[in-house]
Amino acid sequence: MAIKFQYNKTSRQQLEKQLNIRERALPTLQNKETALRMEVKRAKDELVKLDKELEDKVKSYDKMMGMWMEFDSTLISVKDVNLSKKKIAGVEIPILESVDFDIKPFSLFNRPKWFLDGVKTVQSLAEIGIRRDFHAIRINSLEYARKKTTQKVNLFEKVQIPGYREAILKIKRYLEDEENLSKSSQKIMRSHQEKRKEKGDVEW
Repeated sequence: MAIKFQYNKTSRQQLEKQLNIRERALPTLQNKETALRMEVKRAKDELVKLDKELEDKVKSYDKMMGMWMEFDSTLISVKDVNLSKKKIAGVEIPILESVDFDIKPFSLFNRPKWFLDGVKTVQSLAEIGIRRDFHAIRINSLEYARKKTTQKVNLFEKVQIPGYREAILKIKRYLEDEENLSKSSQKIMRSHQEKRKEKGDVEW
């Protein structure tokens, strides 16, 4: 990224101000990136755990596959999903608080005894599945925020901060050279004046 500047003190002051802003912001951004990276790892671990839990539960009901053919899946449906929001390293993330189910009334006399347990099982499986899906959404949000933060850290650390420092150094050297040149010119002029004075060419 080419940083535009002019070879004067005002431009140098503006660049120094921009450099200070970025140098102060960089540690905060680096901390945010670390926090998001840790949160992504935690969320991924939780997702693996939920996947395993769901897989284990489904496997445990494999023996009852014949019974499940008799189960009326219309008895239970998801009524509502209760969410809250939490800020993680400045990023707002949806948190699943609970799942409300709508269970249709049914007669225990006209249905097999295991139907009540069946409803609870479906409820449990559905809740794990919904939690798993929310965790996947959470990971995507956190990953997106982490990538954006990493991009900003790299921009500040590898491009802008070195760029501003280099531009400030160029202006500093230019102004020093200009000052030295001015001093040298004044010295030469004084030397000429003194020589003229000695020769009597200059009237005082």
